[in-house]
Amino acid sequence: MKKFSIPFTYRSSLISSIKEKRKHADKLKKDFTPTQLDFGPIQIKLARHFGFCYGVENAIEIAFKTIEENPGKRIFLLSEMIHNPLVNKDLLARGLQFLQDTSGKNLVPFEELTSKDIVIIPAFGTTIDIENKLKSIGIAIEKYNTTCPFVEKVWNRSEQIAKKNYTVIVHGKPTHEETRATFSHAAVNTPTVIVNDMNDAIILSDFITGVSNATDFYSIFKGKYSEGFDIDKDLTRIGVVNQTTMLASDTQAIADFLKKVMIKKHNLSEENCSEHFADTRDTLCYATNDNQSAVYGLLKEEADLAIVVGGYNSSNTSHLVELCEEKLPTYYIDHESRIISKDSITHFNFHNKTELFTNNFLPEKRPFKILMTSGASCPDSVVENVIKKICGYFISETEFEEVCLKTINEAL
Repeated sequence: MKKFSIPFTYRSSLISSIKEKRKHADKLKKDFTPTQLDFGPIQIKLARHFGFCYGVENAIEIAFKTIEENPGKRIFLLSEMIHNPLVNKDLLARGLQFLQDTSGKNLVPFEELTSKDIVIIPAFGTTIDIENKLKSIGIAIEKYNTTCPFVEKVWNRSEQIAKKNYTVIVHGKPTHEETRATFSHAAVNTPTVIVNDMNDAIILSDFITGVSNATDFYSIFKGKYSEGFDIDKDLTRIGVVNQTTMLASDTQAIADFLKKVMIKKHNLSEENCSEHFADTRDTLCYATNDNQSAVYGLLKEEADLAIVVGGYNSSNTSHLVELCEEKLPTYYIDHESRIISKDSITHFNFHNKTELFTNNFLPEKRPFKILMTSGASCPDSVVENVIKKICGYFISETEFEEVCLKTINEAL
């Protein structure tokens, strides 16, 4: 896989060594057991896969290269480059401006842009409407487009099944930038509707089977269906694609459920159901799959708590938290500064979007064991800093460095 040039401040010699060692030992990525770091009174178990993915590193490389190559020019980010506060802060500090917030609200009117300005499209991609607006101004968006190739893969798959007259069902968070972009690219080719979760899929199935009154569809799914959507004819042939950062198991469960609905409604067999249901399993992102599979492997380990590191508006990170908190106390933080002391931590509840304060989050027993992972937009350096912050309460810096050096040397 391509090696990207990103700021060294996002790298970690410790974690890079661990990842390189695991990659050589497990080239087919079948081993999801964690890496053990034994610091004496603290044992850290790191997920097999975590941190920056291909799409994120590609986006960061393009953004920083654009800044370097265009001194004096006005450079805008359409919205957050990725959902990580450190990376976005670094880019803003270099003079970039956001055109929109994450909900799509304009911070800088498009009317103020000129053809001399540079606009970087984030890794999530954007809608066709926004692409056309920027092109009409004369802005060359293709040159500075960091849309993740795996997001584009979903768009391409949507277009392929659209040509076969399937309606596209997008499993995603309706307000998320990537879902808005995928919806736009699908809807230009075929009727499209968004389902947020299995509950939405069940409601949709009642319209497919005729259990619910067709006219109610337009109020229940308001803002989540394409223009001109015809409930009577547009749900007879369907295919499911996803926002790439959703739980892969959730997307598969929704697809499997809707497939069974179509089989029952049209009296089909598993073998001939393609007449009414498209196979779209190949749209699941490899990094989402790997990171989530690694958490399942992590959760097989004995531990006292889990720490998940990543931006608080990061969809893929929140799903890793969701998996961990089913098994044990889980703390979602975006930076080592959230660890106030060995007794207290501030962390994020993504369910209700509130910050929590917890005392005595570390157990009294020795050694205590922590499971740790991070989202696909979280720099490895932040993960190392979290480990170092916790260890600093219990061992000396020299002891910490000795374990890190031993780990690095074993990886060489």
